Amino acid sequence: MPQLTESVARLVQEFAKLPGIGKKSAERLAYHVLRVSKQEALELAEAIRTVKENVRYCQICYNLAEGERCEICQDPRRDQRQLCVVEQPRDLMALEQAGTYRGLYHVLLGRIAPLDGVGPDQLTIDALVERVRTGSFAEVIMGTNPTVEGDGTALYISNRLAEFGVEITRLARGITTGSVLEFANKEILADALSGRQKF
Repeated sequence: MPQLTESVARLVQEFAKLPGIGKKSAERLAYHVLRVSKQEALELAEAIRTVKENVRYCQICYNLAEGERCEICQDPRRDQRQLCVVEQPRDLMALEQAGTYRGLYHVLLGRIAPLDGVGPDQLTIDALVERVRTGSFAEVIMGTNPTVEGDGTALYISNRLAEFGVEITRLARGITTGSVLEFANKEILADALSGRQKF
């Protein structure tokens, strides 16, 4: 059976380390790199190098930034009284793409997960508490994922922020517009019932 060359095997091995990429997908990606022009392949390599050299975490909210502060923290049009707490920069991007939230963010860079060895001190929770303590926020929105760890993280943060007199809310959950009850799973239905609103 023919073997991959050493260079191609190494490329496959590196692609396979990416999340969601198995051996077959890694091989497809490697063969794609071999098929494209040298210029295209080097542009990919340069994009990866540039990201690793230029992108860092915002000093204020821990979103991705190419300077000391991210674009959102630099934008004076953002509502300085609202702060949405999310687990990862990709969660922030999902909320931004919805186009309705105009406040500020705080990125935790994870969630409390004792079984995975992640405690509160490994996240940006202390920085969040300091921001709320010294800021003028009227509302802190818990935008953690609706998982056991996400809910536990939100509860822990809510307890830490309780002394500051800021309103603490969480993202609404439940049945989305246009969906059918019989196809909703029990967790969604439970959230919808517990979070019901006046009509």
